[in-house]
Amino acid sequence: MTTLLHHLAGLIGQYGIPAVFLAVSLESMGVPLPGEGTIVIASAAAGAGDLDIRLVVLTALVAAVLGDNLGYLIGRKLGRPVILRYGARFGATECQLARAEGAAARHGPLMVIFARFFVVLRQLNGVVAGLSRMRWRVFLAANAIGAALWVGLWSALAYRFGLTTEALPFIWHHLYVLAAILGLFSILALTALFLRSRRHPR
Repeated sequence: MTTLLHHLAGLIGQYGIPAVFLAVSLESMGVPLPGEGTIVIASAAAGAGDLDIRLVVLTALVAAVLGDNLGYLIGRKLGRPVILRYGARFGATECQLARAEGAAARHGPLMVIFARFFVVLRQLNGVVAGLSRMRWRVFLAANAIGAALWVGLWSALAYRFGLTTEALPFIWHHLYVLAAILGLFSILALTALFLRSRRHPR
C-alpha cells in the first residue's frame, strides 16, 4: 500500500486534479485503489500551495458520486453472477460481496452513507445498492451525503494539518476511528433533523 501511495503521489504531482478524479471515481466503482490516500495527498499538496483546495474537494466529491452511480448501474444491469465471475480481480469476492449485501439489508440507505468510511464497503456499496434494487433517488441522496462527509473530513484534516503519505499509517491507525465516529454522529444528526421535519412540517 505504501508503494502504491508513493506512486499515486507522483501521479498527482504530475497530472494534478485529473489524477484525483480518476483514482477516486475508479475506487468508488469497485476498483481497489486508495481513495482516502488520494484525497489526503491532494489536500496536503493544496495546503502546500501546489493545488487549489476548492478544486480538490469539488473533484473528489463529483468523482465519488459519479463512481458510485456507475457501480450502481453495474450492479443493477449485470447481476450477481456476472459480478462474481469478473469482479474477483477487482476485489469483489464472494465473501466481500456477502458482507456488503448483509450491511445493505440491515441498514439500507444508512449503509450507503456510512460505508464511505470502510474500505471494502466503500468500494462495493454502489454495486450492492444496484443488486438489491434500492431506489435510485434514495441511493443518490445517501451517496451524495456520504461522499460529502467523507471528502470533507479527509480533505479538511490533510489541508489543515499538512498530512503527507508518510503520515498515512498514523492516520489509519489512530484517526480512522475518529473519522468513523464523526461520520456516525453526522448521520445521526441528519436523521434526527429529518424526523423532526416530518413531525413538525411548516
